[in-house]
Amino acid sequence: MENQRLIFVTNDDGYASKGLAAAVEVARAFGRVVVVAPETAQSGMSQAITMYNPLYLRCVSQEPGVEVYAFSGTPVDCVKMAFDYLLREQRVDLVISGINHGSNSAVNVLYSGTMGAAIEGSFYGCPAVGLSLDDHAPDADFEAAVRFGRQIVGQVLDGQVELPLCLNVNVPAGRPEELHGIKLCRQNRGFWREEFYRHEDPRGREYFWLTGEFVNSEPSAEDTDEWALAHGWVSVVPVQVDMTDYGQLKKLESFFRR
Repeated sequence: MENQRLIFVTNDDGYASKGLAAAVEVARAFGRVVVVAPETAQSGMSQAITMYNPLYLRCVSQEPGVEVYAFSGTPVDCVKMAFDYLLREQRVDLVISGINHGSNSAVNVLYSGTMGAAIEGSFYGCPAVGLSLDDHAPDADFEAAVRFGRQIVGQVLDGQVELPLCLNVNVPAGRPEELHGIKLCRQNRGFWREEFYRHEDPRGREYFWLTGEFVNSEPSAEDTDEWALAHGWVSVVPVQVDMTDYGQLKKLESFFRR
């Protein structure tokens, strides 16, 4: 079909993840699907790109309406490979990144490879949606994420959206009927407080495992993504690349006047 929509899909959990299969399920309801996803898990890569190693692309599968490629780079590398090589002569209507195993709410949006890819996709003149499920289990139930993901993607594709548009969508764990619906939110002002656990290998060399705990700086605020997730709502946060602190910009004018 000449006018069939083209949906590009990627993720940060790797091409073989259950969440990617769920994202393809969302995407194929709206048109032809092309997937370029990392060969291996790339969580926490944010906007990282590969500059000092060769990159390898291979076709994993081709069937009517769905092509899947595995790429040796980061999630952002996957987006660049798709738009600047594989699909450079084609018009992409939407980017879907996910569905991530684990929430990308609050400050996680800065660390997330899922959201790094979604943000990168929005640079190419089409809307982008990062989808995440608040469940890290390998056998997580993605039915609610698929159902609400389809609803949100359909609204974006059928609406008169202003570009650039990138949405950070997080779905609580649970059955679809247990969730209350979709809530437009702002990003929570929490942060991570990390700990490093020191160990020694059999040769006596020290090594460390990183772990941490999320600190919610505004637990009672009811307009944030963290509140929505904790209370059974699908959170939708529009995100932007401009990180200028406009409040500080005004306050600092007197500091740097010539």
